[in-house]
Order: sequence, then C-alpha cells, then structure tokens
Amino acid sequence: MKLLGNVDLLTSQTAIKFAAFIFISVSFFYLGKHWSEGSRQLIFFSRQSPSATASYIPTVGISPNFNKEFNISALISATEPETESKPVDPVKNDGKPVSASEAHSPQHPPTTPPPPPVIKSYGIVDENGTMSDEFEIGEFDPNLVENWGNGTEIQEETKTEGATSTFRVKKFGLCDESMREYIPCLDNVEAIKRLKSTEKGERFERHCPEKGKGLNCLVPAPKGYRPPVPWPRSRDEVWFYNVPHTRLVDDKGGQNWISKKGKDKFSFPGGGTQFIHGADQYLNQISKMVPEITFGPHIRVVLDVGCGVASFGAYLLSRNVITMSIAPKDVHENQIQFALERGVPAMAAAFATRRLLYPSQAFDLIHCSRCRINWTRDDGILLLEVNRMLRAGGYFAWAAQPVYKHEQALEEQWEEMLNLTTRLCWNLVKKEGYIAIWQKPFNNSCYLSREAGTIPPLCDPNDDPDNVWYVDLKACISRIPENGYGANVAPWPARLQTPPDRLQSIHIESYIARKELFKAESKYWNEIVASYVRALHWKKYKLRNVMDMRAGFGGFAAAMIDNQLDAWVLNVVPVSGPNTLPVIYDRGLIGVMHDWCESFDTYPRTYDLLHAAGLFSVERKRCNMSTIMLEMDRILRPGGRVYIRDSLDVMDELQDIAKAMGWHPTLRDTSEGPHASYRILVCDKRLLRS
Repeated sequence: MKLLGNVDLLTSQTAIKFAAFIFISVSFFYLGKHWSEGSRQLIFFSRQSPSATASYIPTVGISPNFNKEFNISALISATEPETESKPVDPVKNDGKPVSASEAHSPQHPPTTPPPPPVIKSYGIVDENGTMSDEFEIGEFDPNLVENWGNGTEIQEETKTEGATSTFRVKKFGLCDESMREYIPCLDNVEAIKRLKSTEKGERFERHCPEKGKGLNCLVPAPKGYRPPVPWPRSRDEVWFYNVPHTRLVDDKGGQNWISKKGKDKFSFPGGGTQFIHGADQYLNQISKMVPEITFGPHIRVVLDVGCGVASFGAYLLSRNVITMSIAPKDVHENQIQFALERGVPAMAAAFATRRLLYPSQAFDLIHCSRCRINWTRDDGILLLEVNRMLRAGGYFAWAAQPVYKHEQALEEQWEEMLNLTTRLCWNLVKKEGYIAIWQKPFNNSCYLSREAGTIPPLCDPNDDPDNVWYVDLKACISRIPENGYGANVAPWPARLQTPPDRLQSIHIESYIARKELFKAESKYWNEIVASYVRALHWKKYKLRNVMDMRAGFGGFAAAMIDNQLDAWVLNVVPVSGPNTLPVIYDRGLIGVMHDWCESFDTYPRTYDLLHAAGLFSVERKRCNMSTIMLEMDRILRPGGRVYIRDSLDVMDELQDIAKAMGWHPTLRDTSEGPHASYRILVCDKRLLRS
C-alpha cells in the first residue's frame, strides 16, 4: 500500500512538469509569432545543399515575409557602433525609403560618400599609419621651449667659516640679438682693427678674445627658428628663418647655388659657379676625364676649397665620399652656415698666412672651382699648403677661367700655374673644357732630381708637416715619408678598420702594440654606440651633424658608420693630447685640430650631437669648464643632445653649469655599474626665448 502511494506521487509530479512545459512552449510560440509580425520581421535565407542529388526534390516553406520590401540599410545602421561613419539611406523625393532595386536603377544612382578629411601630418607616420620621411616639420614642441630672460644670475657661496666667498653663475643670460651668428675667434673686431696688414687675408684667420673676455652668455636663435629639415631632404631645402639671409640668393641665384622657395624655405638646385647644370654631371665629367678617380673606393676624403653652399660635397656623399667643405667668412659669410644647415660637413677656414688645421697627406683629392685664390702668389706658398695636405698620388682639380679663356691676362696666369706645378713635380693628367687635373707624385724622387736652387725647395727634414696649430705657412715642399707612410691606404670601406701605417708615427705612450690598441678602441666604441642605439634609441633622433670633441683614433666615428647611423662625424683632436689626425684621415674619416680653451670655427646651432669622452678631466687643468660648456651651447642646435663620458669628480660641476645654461641634464651609470669611477652625463638643449 505504501509502495502504491509513492507511485501515485511520482506520477502526479511528472504530469505537472509536462503540463508546465506545454504551457511555456505555447506561450513562446505565440510571442514569437507576434514579434515576427511586428516592426522587426525576421528574414530567412536558404540555399540548396551542394550535396543534393538529382533524385532529391526539396520542399520549400514560404516565409510570411514573401514579396515584402525592407530597408536593409536601416537594419545595418542600427547595429553598427556609433564610432563608425554611418552610410546614408537612399530616399525618394517624398521622404520614404527607396527599395534595393530602385536604389541601383539609373533614376536613383548610389549616393557617393563624402570625401575623407584632409590629413595634415606633422610626424613620421603618414595617414595610412606607415613610417615615412615625407612630412612637414612644425614649430618647436612647447615643452622644448623655455622663457629664459636676458639677465645673468650670480650666486655667492662660502664653503667653510672664515673662508673667502666664492661666486658661481646660477643662470647664464641670453646674449644680444646681434650675436645670434657670433663666432668669437672670427668676429673679434677689435683684434682685426689692430692688424698691421690684411692684404693676404689675415682678417679671415683666427683672432680670439683675450682670456677672461670670451663668451659669457647664451647665443640666441633667430625668431621663427624651427627644428632643421631632416636628411636627406635637407640637401635640397632648409628653413628660411634658420638662416635668414638672402644675399647669396641675390648674388648667386643665377648660378643655381640657391633660391628662395615660397616664404619660408631656401632650395638648393645643386649647381655652382662652374657647374650650373648640377654637381652630379660635373662629378661624372671628372671621372670620365681621369678614370683612376674612382669616387668611393680610392677617392674617399676630399677637400673643397671655396665651397659656396657645399653642393659639390653634398652630391659626393651618395658616392661614399666625405668632403670637408671650407670657405672664409667673407662677403658671402653665410655659405658655411648654409652648408651645415643642409647637413653637409663644412668649416670656416681661409688660405691666408697660416697652415690649415688638417694634417699632411689628409685628402685624396683637393678641389677648387672658381675659389678666387691666387695660387701662384709668394712663390706659390698657397699651393704648397695644398701640396702638404694632398695625399701622395692624390689629385688636384682646378676649374677656373685661366684654364679655358683665351685672354692675355688669363693665359699668363695659366702659364704661371703650369710653371709652378711643374716645379712641384705635379703631373698634368688632363685638361678638358674648363677643368684641369694634376696628380701629386708618390715619392720624393722627382724632388731630389731637380736642379740645384730650384724654387720652392724641399722643407727641412726636421719640419713636422702635421704641426698645424697657429703655425705659419712655409714656402717649401713637405717631404713624402721614405717608408711610404700615408700613401698606402686600403680601399674604402676596408680602410675604416685597417690599422694604417702612420699609426706607428703617433707620439703616444702605449703599453701594448699600437695595432692592438687601435683595434681595442674600435671594439670599445662599437659596443658603446651599439648600446646607445639599442637602449637609448639613437636612430629615432635623426642625428646628422655630429662632433666628437676628443676623438682619439676616430673609433666613435667608425662605430657610427658600423651601426648604420646616417650621420657624419667631425673628429676633433685637442692640442692637449697626441696628434692622431693622420690616423683618422687614413681611416677615411675627417677631423681637425683644436684647443677647447678657445672658440671653434663654426656658426652657432650647427651640430645635433656633441660627444665628449674624457675631455673635461683633462682640459679643466688648462681652462674653466664653463668656457668649454658655453662654447658647446653655442654650436649645439636647440633640440640637440650632449653626451659627456667622464670621471665622477667633474660631474657635479658640469651638472650645475648645464642647468645654468638651460640644459636638462641626466646622470647615468656606465655599463660597469654604479660603483665605476666614470659616469655619463646626457643633456638636452631647449629653445630659449627672452
């Protein structure tokens, strides 16, 4: 009886569940039917199965939506996210929706969507999201511009009780606007006025201010200054307000040197006085005249005298040739400034009464195109300086009126030039059109076979042809080393990492073999620069004009090339250390001798990066560190960077000076860790406004 009761209870519960299921199913059926007949009607799509056979006859159920029109666009629009642009629904003139068949009829062509907005790009990512060098540079980032003021602030400090008070500059003020292109050792008006004579170009040489009267303020940028146009676009155009001078446009525009482009740019067509149709065509002509002049492999380092805006050197860069372009700060005073703004190596320098600051046998080719230099004056003393700097077996290319014009005065100049070059044992390899090309001998045999008393004589054997700092020109022929040093260099690019013969003639104290020292320095800097590229993202900085202020054997510059940074490096060898310039040039690099207690011969705002390794710990014994730092600020572009790698005991003072100049310094550990005796001071320069 108890078992039967349990069965009845189980049966009643099952019946209740079944009834509830039937009720819910019927309810959902009627709700679904009601919804499908309302405003949102379901549309079903069906297709015959591809696996159907011929004997299979499908049955098709007619949907209640058969033969009805629907506004598909409205359904799609309603389901799209609000952030996306919505397509416009086609409508009739009465405002009602148009059917799909009517919308594609000739009477109702599809509505054309509005064009996308014009995207004005100010970065290196284009409208498609891809990296590009084709972009417009805007104004300076406001975060990189500081209102600085003109006043210099001095702070008094007393280190101990009873000690004499000391003073330090808390803030350097901005110089007067008239000094925005100031080069202290070339613009010393008082010293130039005291010169006994200026007929040989003495006014274009270095005349530095007396000690204590040098630069003591921050040279301002011109109004409207912008971040420079990046390389390689800068070869062809620069901002007008970065070098706001139009005299060269007026004087040389017809010779394709330079022209004004719109209101805010200069353009450089690539021409010159003797090659108005372009430097590329001119270079091809030189190579055809003398096939041995193979730009790149054997002609790697070139000097362009009287360079103008340096188009000759600019177009040689694409042929793996690096050119030192020089010109005096004369009536065309801004030509070197234009060259550096373009991203081309250049320096202010003049053939006058002193040796140029480059070593003997430095250049594989020296070029002069209408450089306005009288090479035969004073028994050819200026051409003797060319001979000193020209590598044994190197070439001198002269493009000038005496080469091709048949006027009596010019023909006499040509004969004088022929006579002088013959006495120098130069061989006239080719004369064609308006170009003449000579080659220097490989050894001294020709000099020694000349008649006794021939002018100019050979220099005294004790003369050092690499001694150039404030050394007067000498009216004698620099001897070629009997051991062939300087003449035998490997072709490019092998010469970059090949220890040259002249490494043995450098006066240094070395505890290991010099070739091993050379290789060790190269490896050291290659690892450091690779870490800068990897960790500090140097490639994104778009570095172009770089200076190594204490270059050694040029290992830092070589590492820049090995790490594929599209920049050139001017290797500066301080007079306080060994003269390693011959090694630097034998590697296929460029450099110059300098004393960092004096101003450098370049315009303000001409370098993107200044690198100084071990410089201040040496030079602070000779001059005030603020003197060097102020000069660095003068030649560094706003937005540029400084890397100082030096001993820990100079870092506090350097940081104080950097802050006083408006730089933003950051002190970093070297790879040796926090307990090393060296640190890296990284500084960013801001654009300062008064």
